Amino acid sequence: MVNLQTWVFILILIGVIIVGIVLGFLIARKYMMKYLKENPPITEDIVRTMMAQMGRTPSEKQVRQVMKSVNSQYDLKKPNKEKKKKKK
Repeated sequence: MVNLQTWVFILILIGVIIVGIVLGFLIARKYMMKYLKENPPITEDIVRTMMAQMGRTPSEKQVRQVMKSVNSQYDLKKPNKEKKKKKK
């Protein structure tokens, strides 16, 4: 028969593996978000070049719109720390 200590060891081992996977995912996600914020995958010059290759002459407004839409994908949504006031 399998000892009770063996079952406890197996359960602890499974728990440690699950915690390791979750922590690894969270750390990797945080690192990638920081990396993308510091080194964006696209710059204004790249947008201008791509539009020129498509045969368009981009205005500054169009370039800024594209940059805003790209950057909005990488922004972390921070929760509001302000407490909502209750209406009386």
